[in-house]
Amino acid sequence: DWAMKYMLCSPANFDVLEGLLSAVLGEKIKIVDILESEGDKKEQDEKFNRVDIRCKNSKGHIIIIEVQNTSEADYIHRILFGVSQAVVRHIDEGKHYAEIPKVYSISIIYFKLGNGSDYVYRGRYEFTGLHNQEALTFTEKDKKALGLNSPSDPMPETYFLMVKDFDKVAKTPLEEWMRFLKDGVIDPDTKDKGLKAARHKLDYMKMSRDEQDRYMRYYCDANSFAYTQAREKEIAREEGIAIGKEEGIAIGKEEGIAIGTEKGIAIGEQNALFKTARNMKAMGLSALDIAKCTGLTEEEINKL
Repeated sequence: DWAMKYMLCSPANFDVLEGLLSAVLGEKIKIVDILESEGDKKEQDEKFNRVDIRCKNSKGHIIIIEVQNTSEADYIHRILFGVSQAVVRHIDEGKHYAEIPKVYSISIIYFKLGNGSDYVYRGRYEFTGLHNQEALTFTEKDKKALGLNSPSDPMPETYFLMVKDFDKVAKTPLEEWMRFLKDGVIDPDTKDKGLKAARHKLDYMKMSRDEQDRYMRYYCDANSFAYTQAREKEIAREEGIAIGKEEGIAIGKEEGIAIGTEKGIAIGEQNALFKTARNMKAMGLSALDIAKCTGLTEEEINKL
């Protein structure tokens, strides 16, 4: 319990928290902030509410996470209160109701709750016809006007992770997280980035203070060395580009001179032929005879 809260509450461990939430909610989650505890009262007579973690993701959604080890008679009511507080406290006076954030409540439960056979439960608002049991949906016009895909979109969602009820072989990311929450075991071949980060953090937390200090010195030195190597490669690349550019310009100039010289010679030779042809034409020779002598065409000679 302490290790989980220690890892998940620290901004330095967002990668662990993001991994857990992405597995539970089924989408890539990016955490931008760990918010103040909702246990902080605004008024002296306000009801106190204990919340382990309250964070905000990149979409502006509020996510409440609680780790509950023992059963409480009013536990469900406390979850409801926490969600309600999150909704109310994040809409200031003067703001539109559309700015109320979506709230997710995720409970990691280590005691027996209810009589279900699953290990993850999702609770959300559903609007169903009282008489025909038909689900209420939005038209395309409604969606554009309201900015929502369905009536349940802005409503809070609640998830119960029944840790003790998990007894499967971990194959999916969510199952890997459930195994970790239950037994503290992380597969060495896991592909989940959050679990990889969690394993690294837990290994570090198991070290003595002296081992942690030595590891951090080694880690900083290793990062510094890697940065130096990368920077040297970048500098070499930049120098290579500069040298190549200079050589390319030099080669281009030489080739240009050579091409220009060849073209100049060709023009000079052609002008000389034209001059000879004019002289022969002035002497009264026919265009056919001049063409045989100079290699010019009769048409070119007639234009002279």
